[in-house]
Amino acid sequence: MRILADQNMPLVESFFSDIGEVIRFDGRNLRPEELSDADILLTRSVTKVNEALLAKAKQLKFVGTATIGIDHIDTQLLASSGIAFSSAPGCNAIAVAEYVISAIMAYAQESGTSLQGKTIAIVGVGNIGKCLAAKIGALGLKVLLCDPLRYQDGSLDSHIELDDALKAADFVSFHVPLVKNGEHKTIHLLNEARIASLKPGMVLINASRGDVIDNQALLRALEGGQALELVLDVWENEPNILQSLLPYVRFATVHIAGHTLEGKARGTQMLYEAVCNTLNLKPQKTITDFLPKPSVTACKLQDTANENDLLNLVHLVYDVRRDDGIMRANLTSQGFDALRKAYPVRREFSTIELNDDSPISDKLYQLGFSKCSS
Repeated sequence: MRILADQNMPLVESFFSDIGEVIRFDGRNLRPEELSDADILLTRSVTKVNEALLAKAKQLKFVGTATIGIDHIDTQLLASSGIAFSSAPGCNAIAVAEYVISAIMAYAQESGTSLQGKTIAIVGVGNIGKCLAAKIGALGLKVLLCDPLRYQDGSLDSHIELDDALKAADFVSFHVPLVKNGEHKTIHLLNEARIASLKPGMVLINASRGDVIDNQALLRALEGGQALELVLDVWENEPNILQSLLPYVRFATVHIAGHTLEGKARGTQMLYEAVCNTLNLKPQKTITDFLPKPSVTACKLQDTANENDLLNLVHLVYDVRRDDGIMRANLTSQGFDALRKAYPVRREFSTIELNDDSPISDKLYQLGFSKCSS
């Protein structure tokens, strides 16, 4: 059995070597002829799985994407062709939430802004939005949730309309799928008119899809003197992004918000389990069998620990400014995709265990740090 897997997907050989031969491919440059004898295709978001790509796929049994979003997959085509499909919903929810938390805390530190009493609007309350909402209260932020579809179907208890959220919030973080048509389309959800209405100094965070914000309209507004704080992990027209926008962005990264080692490995495990189900095999492996031990695993806090120590601990695990610096220094010479491919290892807050006798322990546990097991 031949298994084609994106070159940036971790642990594929570890999970799938017992099932078949693993062959790696460049996600943006996969050719139809490479699928002629493939049984399983494992992708990430940069590969468009459509009729053209599958034109020569004569024995394909399964397509999986190790991502939450599926806008790059023609799922109707797969269904009509009898090809099983699975995505990995929730695999990187923790990673993206921690990216947002790191960015907000870095912004607060650099700007001298207190987060106490400030308001964040979370736009899109799926796996990532829910995870962020559960964590972010530890920073003293009031949380507003905006997701009309989930509010309508009863899965969300409270909801604020987007325009009202933009008026009320100090921070807005987008976590919506890319929907190109219909009443609830999200392409250019933040359009020219909405950008113009934003209050000065608002912090906008986009770690969902680049097309959610009209990048050209955003650039025009900024060049015209509008004062906004931007955290952009995703961009329109990746990998050929609007580089003239970069000088106006406080923290800029190359679509890596969800790229913790744990998050990417969860995606691989979820596809492994889906393939086993398709082939009537019993899953035998989990990510705990393969993940390396992090360099820092425990931290003892004294009873003098304070909010500044909370910030230091968050940035001990992950500081978004590392990735911002890498992007700015190397984007022109190496390119967007090369930086994604060479992304340095990043771990999650849960890899550090803490003693629970510190005044900030409860907040750290809410953020995702672990309690000491001994």
